[in-house]
Amino acid sequence: MKSVLLALKLGALTAILFVCYAIAAGVLRMPAAAENPQAGTAALLVVCALQTLVLSYLILRSRWSGWRLIGTIAFTFYGVATFMPQIESAVFLTRLPPGTLPRLFLMGALVALPFSALGVVILGKRKGERPIEKSTRLAMAATEWSWRLALIAVVYVILYFSFGYFIAWRNPAVREYYGGVDPGSFLGQVSNVLRDTPWLVPFQVVRAMCWTAIAVPVIRMLEGDWRETALAVGSLFAVVMNALLLLPNPYMPEPVRMAHLVETASSNFIFGVFVAWVLIERRRLPQSSLAQGAT
Repeated sequence: MKSVLLALKLGALTAILFVCYAIAAGVLRMPAAAENPQAGTAALLVVCALQTLVLSYLILRSRWSGWRLIGTIAFTFYGVATFMPQIESAVFLTRLPPGTLPRLFLMGALVALPFSALGVVILGKRKGERPIEKSTRLAMAATEWSWRLALIAVVYVILYFSFGYFIAWRNPAVREYYGGVDPGSFLGQVSNVLRDTPWLVPFQVVRAMCWTAIAVPVIRMLEGDWRETALAVGSLFAVVMNALLLLPNPYMPEPVRMAHLVETASSNFIFGVFVAWVLIERRRLPQSSLAQGAT
């Protein structure tokens, strides 16, 4: 009976998210792909179902509740689905009509806020069932934070450029869309980036820190061991952001969208798992050691 009720709640939230997207797009007069409206509707339903599943899991497995949980889910949803992809759109998509980018940022807020509030209420997390214990996760000294963040930045830059080259850039449709050429090797591509766009590496370091800032409250609020948390963060980064690439749009051809979908879904999942693995303190001193230390 509980599983049936949960399925009904997830179905209701999928429908709510679909309506949120439709209303936000209508209010902001966002253009749609006119070739096949039925395919666009079906794709949006798939997107809403995927995003609902991941976000609902975070809600159900959270130790938090009420406004604190609503704010965290809204921050996470907006950050992953809107802020992170659109700051790259601002850099790379020069074909967007004037005013489109601000509307995309606003649309994300119009979707994330109502869905997060309704999701917490419908899934029964409006009030906590027990007092919230203070989490010991992420309790680290500044020096420990420093080297872990540096490691995260290095790994993100490696993942970004390697997956970007081997999965996306070697696709002729992607190179044609962006007006670039394949130098024939990964090192050649890195050399071209450092020569032509040296700012891109520090920009991706900043994005790595933004991803980490999104992951931190999720790591702190989730129950379960580090493995469960790592898979949850990886799924959040991979699914909630990249499901939107399933939607037809007038700005990016389907072959380009699919190449980016494979590229970013795979790299984001690996990166999300890695961030949680690096940040969560997994080793605990046995009680006997603690007692000896106290004496």
